Amino acid sequence: MPLSPLMCLCFLVRREPDETSCVLLGHKKRGLGAGNLVGLGGKVEADETAREAAAREAHEDAGVVVDPADLVDLALITFEFPSHRAWDQRAAVFVTTRWQGDPVESAEISPQWYDVRAIPFDEMWADARHWLPLVLEGRRLTADFSFEEDRRTIATMDVRATEPGS
Repeated sequence: MPLSPLMCLCFLVRREPDETSCVLLGHKKRGLGAGNLVGLGGKVEADETAREAAAREAHEDAGVVVDPADLVDLALITFEFPSHRAWDQRAAVFVTTRWQGDPVESAEISPQWYDVRAIPFDEMWADARHWLPLVLEGRRLTADFSFEEDRRTIATMDVRATEPGS
């Protein structure tokens, strides 16, 4: 089977004065996942690395400028939809605490900050609750998710994570 298309996800994390952390997520306005709360991201183009794509997508989705060198590569996740193979994809996941500018709404995303301890996972793809907290803890991981025919329910999953900072 050929490799699924490579996508990228970029999560901006900021530390609040009370030492809590917030992550930037956005309500997807169109395309695959419309209506869901998602990270910034999209397709990796043929002429760019996943890291470069994540920085570009952060700018396109939320108007922020991210230096690709400031992105920490934390995960590679495979998503399979056996009943709809056109949705199959792999996602390289990056986190950063450095960017320029304030997030603004775009044609794709309506961004909002969320306390990492209170992420509304019920508004996200079903897989997010299984890997996003690990990534936000700084854990590196690889994961595989397969979805049922309804394209929302997880059929199988395998998440392999390291300890934070390793």
